[in-house]
Amino acid sequence: MRVVRTDTTPREQVLALLRRSLALDDAEIESRVRAILNDVASRGDEALREYTGRFDGVQIASLAVTDEEFAQARREVPDAVASAMRLAAERIRRFHEHQRRTAWFAVDELGGMVGQMVVPLRRVGVYVPGGLAVYPSSVLMCAVPAQVAGIEEIILCTPPRKDGSVHPLVLLAAQEAGVKRVFKVGGAQAVAAMAYGTQSIPAVDKIVGPGNVYVTVAKKLVYGIVGIDMLAGPSEVCILADDSANPRFVAIDMLTQAEHDVHTAAFLITPSTALAQAVMAEIERATAELPRREILQETLSKNGGILITHDMDEAIDLANACAPEHLALMVSEPWRHLSRIRCAGAILLGDYSPQSLGDYVAGPSHTLPTSGTARYASPLNVDDFVKKSSVVSFSREALAQVAEAIETLAEVEGLDAHRLAVKWRMDERGS
Repeated sequence: MRVVRTDTTPREQVLALLRRSLALDDAEIESRVRAILNDVASRGDEALREYTGRFDGVQIASLAVTDEEFAQARREVPDAVASAMRLAAERIRRFHEHQRRTAWFAVDELGGMVGQMVVPLRRVGVYVPGGLAVYPSSVLMCAVPAQVAGIEEIILCTPPRKDGSVHPLVLLAAQEAGVKRVFKVGGAQAVAAMAYGTQSIPAVDKIVGPGNVYVTVAKKLVYGIVGIDMLAGPSEVCILADDSANPRFVAIDMLTQAEHDVHTAAFLITPSTALAQAVMAEIERATAELPRREILQETLSKNGGILITHDMDEAIDLANACAPEHLALMVSEPWRHLSRIRCAGAILLGDYSPQSLGDYVAGPSHTLPTSGTARYASPLNVDDFVKKSSVVSFSREALAQVAEAIETLAEVEGLDAHRLAVKWRMDERGS
């Protein structure tokens, strides 16, 4: 893993270490994805079955999960796992209920009324990755906020297993989140189905959820036809620590994200050389004992880094420049520094707020902005599932008080109909 001292390294090189890219500009991948989108838009379910056979090795007769499959999932999941999932769902729901918005209306000093209506989207699609791994937590983190927002119908698409089934953990999570319709289709073809609609899968208003590069490129290409949550890249963590931090906790928190796959990133930014050295030793020790040690070693060598700064002020500045998905403040007084953090998806304070807590049961969604997009983007939340309409209601008397200004602005922009729409209303004869 690279170790960089900021006092002896040019600033541009320091920042280059922290930069990540979504890498969505591969022309060949985009061409393949575009072909899949067009094919599904044209042939619907027939194309979905063909792609499922080609990419997942499964011949699917019915794309929809049946009521019996939902019931069987409940029977198969151990009670302890079901209880943990229920706890997570309850905490996620409780957190997002604080984000609910309501309509508001106000009468201004002119006597005109303005306001805003908040309306849930009608139908959203949730994509959940499948394949070798299983991510019931992603179901909860995407679908529960949608449920809290008041979405009428939530559609979920996920790749089938080799036996043609959907993993029971995914189905149980779907039930906990109020999802009643699940379809056995993955990849770019699932995004196409939700965007355009097929004979089995209804078109949605918005698509949310993580996926591989093909899924992400597909979301990018259908944006405008439907809304999307974000273009998510690989997971990442940045830990901001001082000499009070426990090096074992820092090390394992770096490995928490690094174990996902070789494209993830993990950074430590600290003014303490002693801590940096201790963390390096703990990472080496822990990596040797973990089952994914080869992935961890490759990830940290390619995408990991320790930055040793002059002081904590510089460390905070670099953390904001990093704009990470997860930012852990493992410092003696984390709350004192919180107000200075401007760019992070999730901020984890202190020794006992590990990413695992945020990933599963803390409450906020773990669908977070990556690749530096936390500079301008937010975690998935209730606002992602509602739309707002402005409301304006003026009387003739209220309009009269701003008529001159409207006519002046319309005139300088050369929009005569805009000007006359006010002028004619102000005419006493009304014509």
